[in-house]
Amino acid sequence: MSEKVLDMEELAQRTEALRRAGKIVVATNGCFDLLHLGHVRYLQAARARGDVLVVGINGDESVRQLKGAGRPLNNERERAEILAALECVNLITIFPEVRATRFIETAKPAVYVKGGDYTSDTLNAEERAALEKIGAKIDIVPFVKGYSTSRLIEQLCGRGK
Repeated sequence: MSEKVLDMEELAQRTEALRRAGKIVVATNGCFDLLHLGHVRYLQAARARGDVLVVGINGDESVRQLKGAGRPLNNERERAEILAALECVNLITIFPEVRATRFIETAKPAVYVKGGDYTSDTLNAEERAALEKIGAKIDIVPFVKGYSTSRLIEQLCGRGK
């Protein structure tokens, strides 16, 4: 496993040290089940908004709750290691909850990035409250059209175009 992958306690210590060093911590989260070009472009755009990109990955059970039976295709450790291989990703943690609230409260980012499939209004209320409490800026990155893990799965199963 990569040294970029930390548990929540280690993440809290590392991000605190980064903030004390004057670094702008950017955070985002997601399932990242089958990494595709849309994910890569999104993560690169998120990283460009600060000095350090911290990624929270939904644990396997929370992915099942969010995406349904048969997901994730890759387990949480594999997904973390794949993301760790990306140059734009600095730190990663896996969280078991469906919502990223505890991840947000732990990372305490200056900037929180979500993809353009979200709006300020559709962001989970609990997550938004955590972001407001720590004073994080919410930044919505334009959606990269044509890329979707669900669509890739449909294509692999012969149901897609």
